[in-house]
Amino acid sequence: MSRLTEPSRQPPAADAVFGAAWAGGQAACPSLLSADAPGQQAVGDPPDQAMFSDLNLDQIVKAVAGDREERDLIARVLDEQVRHVDTIRYRHEVFQDLEDAGLVRAATGFSEQMRQVRVHLDQLPKMQSDRQREGWFLDAAAIYCDAVSTLATDLGARAITSRGLGAFRDYLADYTASPGFTRLAADTADRKNDLAAITYQMRIKGLRVEVSRHDGEPDYSAEIEKTFERFQQGAVNDYLVKYRVWPGMTHVGAQIAELVARLFPAEFGALASYCRGHAQFVDPVIREFDRELQFYLAYLDYIRPLQSAGLDFCYPGLATDSKEISARNTFDLALAAKLTAQDKPIVTNDFRLSGPERVIVVSGPNQGGKTTFARTFGQLHHLAAVGCPVPGSAADLFVYDQIFTHFEREEDLADLTGKLEDDLLRIQKALLAATPDSIVIMNEIFTSTTVADARFLGEKVLAKVTELDLLCVYVTFIDELASFGPTVVSMTSTIVPGNPAERTYKVVRKPADGLAYALSIARKHRVTYEQLKERLSS
Repeated sequence: MSRLTEPSRQPPAADAVFGAAWAGGQAACPSLLSADAPGQQAVGDPPDQAMFSDLNLDQIVKAVAGDREERDLIARVLDEQVRHVDTIRYRHEVFQDLEDAGLVRAATGFSEQMRQVRVHLDQLPKMQSDRQREGWFLDAAAIYCDAVSTLATDLGARAITSRGLGAFRDYLADYTASPGFTRLAADTADRKNDLAAITYQMRIKGLRVEVSRHDGEPDYSAEIEKTFERFQQGAVNDYLVKYRVWPGMTHVGAQIAELVARLFPAEFGALASYCRGHAQFVDPVIREFDRELQFYLAYLDYIRPLQSAGLDFCYPGLATDSKEISARNTFDLALAAKLTAQDKPIVTNDFRLSGPERVIVVSGPNQGGKTTFARTFGQLHHLAAVGCPVPGSAADLFVYDQIFTHFEREEDLADLTGKLEDDLLRIQKALLAATPDSIVIMNEIFTSTTVADARFLGEKVLAKVTELDLLCVYVTFIDELASFGPTVVSMTSTIVPGNPAERTYKVVRKPADGLAYALSIARKHRVTYEQLKERLSS
């Protein structure tokens, strides 16, 4: 029998639980993000924040990453454009494998168990009791062994076609059969069984607590319940003690645990040796796989409600030597996520450029979906460039080097330049930096000048865009720009036939006529025929 005394306290050990990658039949596992080894992928330049904001890509990245533990990695992957077509297709392959609902469940379950492992390990430095620290360490290792073994079984039972998941499946099969992992799993099971077999009893009298081995006295719980069962009337309150599940342990609990360890020195000595021997039990390749997997799971979680609402996503065709691009049934992803959450319908659009066509000039009435169309064009290309499924039933897109945007901004009174000069400087900067592989998206520029000047400047900009052979979307109120030349395609936002005030939000390929826009302007200023007639007769 041991009496309650104050145990000697030691500072929490700094537990290093990530070991070196297992060097078995396969030295390293390719990343889920590219054919390069984990952490060695080539990354692009940091994104232009103004462009991200103009295209609402910042909203998409923020919503996809959410509050996930790996949100920084998810945001980085969604930010950085990849110019290697093979890397983009590599990611498409992983997404296609994860279209299997069973595989997604297995991957999600694995990720949740790995999260529990990290939570357990993160708590260790906060614990004052060595016994508690050792117990939580053992629990973390047990969860890890189960997670790895279960995922290896699940991956081995499924038809995986992607290079990334296929390579990890092979790595995991070799790893779980390795002497190191089999020893970890066996030792973990042995220590769990040892602790489960320990029974002890406590005698509490006032402030005195005595702990001793259980001497075989029978458990009278069932007999007591049966005796008092006759007095039960209706629903009764539950007076069972609810123990805390968080890692905090009072000094009394810690001392009791210490006394129990003294009573069972062999079992607790084996546990201490176990913790020292398996201090680095988490394989870094498996840890990195779990981190990179979050990118795929997060994006799939984000688009799942949209797919449930009937919207299409596809894997685009990619070209580096052809600028013949197209998309069917595409939409603004950020806007669609908001509208779907509000149970509102989403309007989809198509576009195509073929032969010498490079520029889409979008005109039509205000609030008709022109800006949304321009954002959709930019979002499609960026999402394709990071390897994600893109909105639409089909798409063929160009692998660009940079996207330049010019969206109308409010005039800054602190800026000594006027709005027109600011527009010209920004456009000049973009066109000087652009290459033939760039994309330019301009939305409602030159609105601060006269129609004649806006047309003149717009033609100069389109001439430079054509000279550079850029892909471009140009949203404008100057209809004449839609017939600039053979490189330009005219698309217009449409209205409900017979009701010019009602927008369809459809942007279709057709010549600009200015009628819908003129009627909208007239109505805005109350100078339509009906409005003038009403005003004159009043």
